[in-house]
Amino acid sequence: MFVSVLIFIIVLSVLILVHEWGHFMAARRAGLWVEEFGIGIPPRVWGKKIGETIYSINLLPFGGFVRIHGENSEDKVTKPERSFSNQSKRTRATIIIAGVVMNILLGVAAFAIVYTFSGIPRETETVKIVAVDANTPAQAAGVLVGDIVKEFNSEGITSTGEFIDELQNIQGDKTLLVVEREVDGEVVEKSFSLVPRGEYPKDEGPLGVVITNVEIYFPPIWQRPFIGIYYGFKEALFWGKTIVLAFAGIIANLFRGEIPRDIAGPVGIFAITSEAAKVGVLALINFVGILSINLAILNILPFPALDGGRLAFIAVESVVGKRVLPKAEAVAHTVGFLILILMIIAITAADVRRLIVNGGISGFIDSFLK
Repeated sequence: MFVSVLIFIIVLSVLILVHEWGHFMAARRAGLWVEEFGIGIPPRVWGKKIGETIYSINLLPFGGFVRIHGENSEDKVTKPERSFSNQSKRTRATIIIAGVVMNILLGVAAFAIVYTFSGIPRETETVKIVAVDANTPAQAAGVLVGDIVKEFNSEGITSTGEFIDELQNIQGDKTLLVVEREVDGEVVEKSFSLVPRGEYPKDEGPLGVVITNVEIYFPPIWQRPFIGIYYGFKEALFWGKTIVLAFAGIIANLFRGEIPRDIAGPVGIFAITSEAAKVGVLALINFVGILSINLAILNILPFPALDGGRLAFIAVESVVGKRVLPKAEAVAHTVGFLILILMIIAITAADVRRLIVNGGISGFIDSFLK
């Protein structure tokens, strides 16, 4: 449990610190005065001033923060020309967006590392059987994991789509499956007569096999980081689209009066992080990538207290031609922050209940994925 908690703290801290580092670097680049960059949540335990910025370590070991001069309306501005509040709309927007960009880049980097070390998936014209379910036509006929499908129903098979189409056409009728199998180092051809089921369990198909036409290959070592980055971007786009659609579904459900079930708060993320760490380092890094993309999208939502909420006020400023009153914006962000805290408490309570009802972390994961 101690190791799981430590990993959870490290994961969350990396996600938040990378985000805050984006704000920090963008502010420094724009010439603003960054008063403090802190690791953890105050009160401060240790701090050292380097240049004009205090770098601090704080008591609560979660994430971190960056304090830019004049960022909040209640701050006393002593250097107006270098304060956040006195910058142009473009500069302020750039600093705000920088945190989101850093989380996206962290996600891409995490996925790139996974692809670099675990290999690159690619489609082939070979359909391979990767699982055979018990008590199914395939098992009864003698089909084995690793068999390569060559013919089915007298048709040559070069893709999973062809195989599935043929299955739909002949359910309930006897047919012939021809496969290639490696036996004692030699590739031999075997034929099986079987009858695909018309009715079958939810998680099985007519034959009871799992097939794929994707293989994992390893490019030359010097190429892997570059190919990994390319696939890292593709993976980030995939998860970005998936998360956006999930958020849209959650909002639609809320308008219909339905309580979302597939949301995890801090307790849920801790449970999933623990399970990912058990699988291995690459699984944990991959989950960090997913979380980082999730955090980027969550932060860009136009809700007060989030980066997207701050961007929304800049957008309003562009439309009306003048800034929203600082006190009004501060109140909106405070209210938004309180709403977010209440939502986190509610989701956490639901996570704890799910953990108890499902008998622990493994049961929680299973219920979450259903």
